[in-house]
Amino acid sequence: MNVLITGAAGQLGVDLTRTFADHDVTGFDHRALDVSDRDQVHQTIASVQPDVVVHAAAWTAVDACESDPDRAMAVNALGTRYVQSACRVVGARLAYVSTDYVFDGTLDRPYHEWDETNPQSVYGRSKLGGEREVDPGGLIIRTSWVCSSHGSNMVRTVLSLAGEHPTLRFVDDQHGNPTFTPDLAEGIRRLVVGRHSGTFHVTNQGATTWFGLARDVLAAAGLDPQRVEPISTTQLDPPRPAPRPPNSVLDNAALHLGGLPMLPDHHESLDRCVKEVLAS
Repeated sequence: MNVLITGAAGQLGVDLTRTFADHDVTGFDHRALDVSDRDQVHQTIASVQPDVVVHAAAWTAVDACESDPDRAMAVNALGTRYVQSACRVVGARLAYVSTDYVFDGTLDRPYHEWDETNPQSVYGRSKLGGEREVDPGGLIIRTSWVCSSHGSNMVRTVLSLAGEHPTLRFVDDQHGNPTFTPDLAEGIRRLVVGRHSGTFHVTNQGATTWFGLARDVLAAAGLDPQRVEPISTTQLDPPRPAPRPPNSVLDNAALHLGGLPMLPDHHESLDRCVKEVLAS
């Protein structure tokens, strides 16, 4: 396949480019392809003539989106419209990467693909807007709590803070699935190569809280997990501008019911990620 990847310099984009290396893959970072520029999007996709576009480009600064909703919608929603329209012109399939933030987080069980969306943040609304731009027959991949050995993420943040502070405090009332980009990229590849369509939740298995994840990071690094103390979201100082879903746990029901492989337990991937960060 001829595969074009947007957001190729991001956490997920880097691993998507590696994972699709056995195909004819072309990656564009935000400097080379501004998805909010319609003409540039159409010209780029027309020049590459891909069979598939994996659209991982997004403005993911959740709190910053709250203060600049126009930019969030221009990149995440309208940008997806441009990518989809350009795919339509060249006959390419679109795989769009979305988020747990499309839900309000109030369910008392994991969210499956057919649950009603109700985003509470600008970021969540902009990503849901992008979902609605995907043509029937396209592929939507929702994921959560993305981590990797590169870029800015929870694992690297915890390890950095552990070197600066004797005690760390993380919230224990937000629940989700930490998802590691090498696993996620492979999951996306399977869906793309298998020509699947529709919405899929793709996360590493096993739910935790940010507090629990922080403790696991320290333990994996050979440090004392007791250094991490739990707090509530209301105790965050300063408070975060964007509301977080208290329940971000995604049930990978479409994968399970379709007999497709699930991603491994997040603890397994966390150990590998921590080792890579410490070795870098």
